[in-house]
Amino acid sequence: MLERDLETLSAKLGERAIREHPLGRLTTYRVGGDAAIYFVAEGEDDLHRVRIALSGSSVPFLVLGNGSNMLVSDRGFPGLVVKLGSGFDYVTIPNGARPTEVERVVVAAGAATDFPILARKSVEAGLSGLEWAVGIPGTVGGAVRMNAGGHGSDVASCLKRCRWMDIASGTYGDGGPSELGFGYRTSGIAPTAIVTRAEFWAQEGDRDESRSVLSDVVRWRRDNQPGGSNAGSVFTNPPGISAGELVEAAGLKGYRHNSASVSLKHANFIQADVGGSAADVYELMDYVARRVMDESGVALSREVRLVGFDVEVGGAHS
Repeated sequence: MLERDLETLSAKLGERAIREHPLGRLTTYRVGGDAAIYFVAEGEDDLHRVRIALSGSSVPFLVLGNGSNMLVSDRGFPGLVVKLGSGFDYVTIPNGARPTEVERVVVAAGAATDFPILARKSVEAGLSGLEWAVGIPGTVGGAVRMNAGGHGSDVASCLKRCRWMDIASGTYGDGGPSELGFGYRTSGIAPTAIVTRAEFWAQEGDRDESRSVLSDVVRWRRDNQPGGSNAGSVFTNPPGISAGELVEAAGLKGYRHNSASVSLKHANFIQADVGGSAADVYELMDYVARRVMDESGVALSREVRLVGFDVEVGGAHS
């Protein structure tokens, strides 16, 4: 049934629908298998096209951002992966007269825009308040969906509103933090909803001071977080303590499982070797969580999304 629906869906989407497209290598882990169908949506018309094509189908779908918070299984994802294209990649900053520094400026961005690009463009426009976003490696859409945060701020604290489209119903939604159900690294955005645009609050600032803040954030990340193939923090921080401290206290810093290892630089990061397997990464995540529970009695919650695993979670943007 699924294979037949995949063939039908591919035909409906036309030649831009690519069968068996590499997916794992499009994530920051660089491991994992293919997407059964891969489609780049260049604008909202394409999203409507996807909605119509999926209607009545058994094919699962997800939206791919920068793949910076995602682990794809070695067998891949047996459904449709939608990547937002150039029509969703923009930053709009008001020109001309600006409010006074005690008032706020609205900076708009498409969901496919890299969050660090939004930070840099706002700073170069003489605005402050979004410098922290330079340390978030995902897209605007992914950042909104997971309420990304760091360096003393998060999306919930600076988002004015966002727009989304529900693939299941074809309806649009538009709302601010009070409608989005933000929590720690989570939101109430429906699994079938795709963020298309977001507006953020900023204010007049000193360009040189903001550039310095950007540099400090980048320097801190370089000094405290590992590079290479990883997806950032694996687990959310439990109340009152960091997940990394718990992993380190369990004696797992630097621990290796086949082609995956706990980072020596930050114990809440798991690294994948070049040419490694997603199974090794997943098994190490599971082992770390069990060891921390045994050692400290704390249940760690996974921040990284699992795609194509038996325990996969639905949704869009990552």
